[in-house]
Amino acid sequence: MIYPIVIMFVTVIILGVLMIYVVPKFEDIYRDQLRGAPLPVLTQIVLETANAIKDNLLSGVVLVVAAVLGFRLLKQSRVGARSLDWLALHVPLLGDLALKASIARFSRTLGTLLASGVPILQSLLITRDTSGNSIVVEGIDYVHDRVKEGESIAIPLEQTKVFPGMVTSMIDVGEETGELNEMLNRVADTYEEEVDNAVAGLTSIIEPIMIVFLAGVVGTIVVALFLPIKDLIQRLQ
Repeated sequence: MIYPIVIMFVTVIILGVLMIYVVPKFEDIYRDQLRGAPLPVLTQIVLETANAIKDNLLSGVVLVVAAVLGFRLLKQSRVGARSLDWLALHVPLLGDLALKASIARFSRTLGTLLASGVPILQSLLITRDTSGNSIVVEGIDYVHDRVKEGESIAIPLEQTKVFPGMVTSMIDVGEETGELNEMLNRVADTYEEEVDNAVAGLTSIIEPIMIVFLAGVVGTIVVALFLPIKDLIQRLQ
């Protein structure tokens, strides 16, 4: 996501410079030269938008800072963190990617710990602390408590409604065959590959969309600023 973020940052800077410094200069020129003549609709929209941004710049900065601070406070609260984590797993397109990443992290960590001889209960606790999502943490806690009572991993894992059936089925097979750590690593390999492919696909889509968006916005502003040039030339003639 580094490249899309850089593109977005550059977009904000370019639009800010255009709206705050460039567009007002054209407005002054048109006001002096056209002497109150009506401007094209697109030009009026751009000029009004630039004036609104310029007049409310400080308020906008304060609003952005307040939004960032509010998001951090919400993330630190238990209810807020759970709500955001639930949203992260259910938002269209990205939610499936986040879930697959969590499953891959869970499977890889648990499989590595079991292969190293770490007891199952301790492995679950360590895996829980590295999950990075409170919804997944709750599911692992539930599995830990059920395993502590003597149950297997697959059944309570399926009851959490967080992990897909394919994952629980493969873990069930691993428990029955005594190769749980190997099966977990296979699950991790599968989901890590899916996550890599999904990220590559999203990145390949996001980059051209953002470039086209930047070109469209800047092009619209430029066209809007030069539309009155024809009337201005006629008046000068």
